[in-house]
Amino acid sequence: MERLQRKIDKVLSDWKKSPDHMPLIVKGARQIGKTEAITHFAKANYQHVVTINFALQKQFLDIFDQGYEVDSILQAITLKAPYLEVEPGNTLIFFDEMQACPDCATSLKAFQIDGRYDVICSGSLMGISYREIESNSVGYKQDVTMYPLDFEEYLWAKGYHPEQIDGFFQHMLDVTPLSQVEMDVLMQNFREFLILGGMPAVVWHFIQNGNYSGILPLQKQLLADYEEDITKYSGGLDKGKILNVYRKIPVFLGKDNKKFQISKIGHGARSREYAGVTDWLSDAGIVNLCYCMEHPELPLRGNYDPSNFRIYFGDTGLLIASLDEESQDDLRVNRNFGVYKGALFENIVAQMLVQQGYGLYFYRNSSATLEMDFFIRDAESLIPVEVKANNGATKSLHSLISNPRYPDVHYGIKLGQMNIGWNGKFYTFPYSLTFLLKRWLKCRL
Repeated sequence: MERLQRKIDKVLSDWKKSPDHMPLIVKGARQIGKTEAITHFAKANYQHVVTINFALQKQFLDIFDQGYEVDSILQAITLKAPYLEVEPGNTLIFFDEMQACPDCATSLKAFQIDGRYDVICSGSLMGISYREIESNSVGYKQDVTMYPLDFEEYLWAKGYHPEQIDGFFQHMLDVTPLSQVEMDVLMQNFREFLILGGMPAVVWHFIQNGNYSGILPLQKQLLADYEEDITKYSGGLDKGKILNVYRKIPVFLGKDNKKFQISKIGHGARSREYAGVTDWLSDAGIVNLCYCMEHPELPLRGNYDPSNFRIYFGDTGLLIASLDEESQDDLRVNRNFGVYKGALFENIVAQMLVQQGYGLYFYRNSSATLEMDFFIRDAESLIPVEVKANNGATKSLHSLISNPRYPDVHYGIKLGQMNIGWNGKFYTFPYSLTFLLKRWLKCRL
């Protein structure tokens, strides 16, 4: 295996096959493999590739100074790099690290109208307002979000074939238990994935070496790199406040209610002083925000409290790296995956839901007598999703399904170290199959 197979590979292939494809922006957090995937695709599909990395090749930062006409831009590029070849119909122009030159987003309208060259942009999204970039070239570009590896991609990296994954999925459709061998294999791989996370450098290191040696230092370096980027790209926000929030995420996840509270960030901290900080971290792809629903009912997007939320790491490997030394030993030596009050399982389920395109919502009433970790939906109903670090009671899940006060809830899902099943009220699935939930919901109707 020369590289990790990624789902973005098919997205890029389908994009090129589309006869009217527009310039593409691949957005996502740093170091998740965007550049590698695009470069691999470019080499395999184009005779000529013009790659400009605005962060490393600052001599190209002024190529838009004379305007956004395609010929003007290409003339500026080839004047600076005469060795680059461009041929209409067989050239990809790859603008990498676009956060260092947001003007490239404005040029996409001109490239789309011109139509002679394919264009892909990519960047870390730190230090720029992606919402602002989205207002440029509206209707003349396509946006794709890329994430760290999900569990299915991890299984591919371990050598498992799509047919084997389809077999797991068929068990879900048929609501038939997995064999003990299937359960053991899935759980072993999922435990690896829980510790590693989905950052390509970490996964590749593990695949190449077959053990965890060197993994924690690599994860901690990624954590440090993210902190360095925060200080570099904080823009108009106070970088100290961004770091304060970022570093406190494990603290909040270690609490029973896991709620983010400004007052716990620092002595005398106030909400207005931290305005925009969590949104910045979310927009940068570093964290996933999970909002508290005002009432367990549809619609999801119009029924939550924007001031009441939980923060999860965008990649569980970064959460692992942020844990103290004692927790690391407990996790790696004692195999205690319930460390941090089940926060590891919640974080990875949140990650897997987001990677399927779900927004994150939870519920906890004022008396804490009713609480649910996540909610998703199908065409007709609101679906509570409970994440259990152990096989304890499911009082809240029973209440949501049985109580007539919640008419939008028809059934639920319980994720844990358990087999596939259905008890007439909720389905049970092992954590490892969370990545198939959206596909399962579409096919079961």
